Amino acid sequence: MSSYTSISIEKLSRLIGTANAPALIDVRTDADFAEDPRTTPGALRRSSETVSDWANTFADRSVIVICRNGQKISEGVAAWLRHSGVFAEILDGGFEAWKAAKLPLVPASKLPPPDAERRTVWVTRSRPKIDRIACPWLIRRFVDPHAVFLFVSPAEVESVGQLYGAAPFDIENTFWSHRGELCTFDVMVEEFGLSMPALDRLAIMVRAADTGRLDLSPEAPGLLAASLGLSRMYDDDLEQLEAGMLVYDAFYRWCRDATGETHNWPTAKPAQKAR
Repeated sequence: MSSYTSISIEKLSRLIGTANAPALIDVRTDADFAEDPRTTPGALRRSSETVSDWANTFADRSVIVICRNGQKISEGVAAWLRHSGVFAEILDGGFEAWKAAKLPLVPASKLPPPDAERRTVWVTRSRPKIDRIACPWLIRRFVDPHAVFLFVSPAEVESVGQLYGAAPFDIENTFWSHRGELCTFDVMVEEFGLSMPALDRLAIMVRAADTGRLDLSPEAPGLLAASLGLSRMYDDDLEQLEAGMLVYDAFYRWCRDATGETHNWPTAKPAQKAR
């Protein structure tokens, strides 16, 4: 069995939101969770008492275990996971250290009720372009990595939502929709407590491209062009969503890590010898 390992909140904060982020498992007790019913972005709630039952579901992932203070509960769960062949670490200081660092926390009350497989289910209009790709990206990267998205004809969004307990989004007169000048992506960033410099910058890009106000962001025309191009490459909405995930991964990493970088031509050449 692997030796006990841990991860700092600084390192984990750099992994969250990326395509290869580890699975985050919140194993706080029900009493601890009731005191603060928020989770680290993307974390799944699981019971420490039944870890032997669910450990194998993470066999193909690396896992970060989070309890209240990063002590016996998370250490015990991580040990069980490693016994099951899962690479598992605990979060140094646990949930309380993450909160003390004033890092984003997602309110559980904002999530729709999970289905029988513990996934949130969402429904929106078919033939997605910008907001309806950006919002699923945000949800899968920062809220629920296993979220299900249903794309249906506009007239049936609400009825399908009622039929399957799915949360409608980016449709008029629903909670998850445009508000004033804000688009649905803006609303989700705010409601899920995910405001941070990279996502705030990406939100402006999405809003500009989605609402035709390209002057708001110099990068918005590029996002619009990529979005419209994808809509013509794919007839299947789910295939388009998967392709769009990569596009938003790239824009997010640019917003987070590369806004100050430029690219010029020609490349630097050796200095010419003096004659």
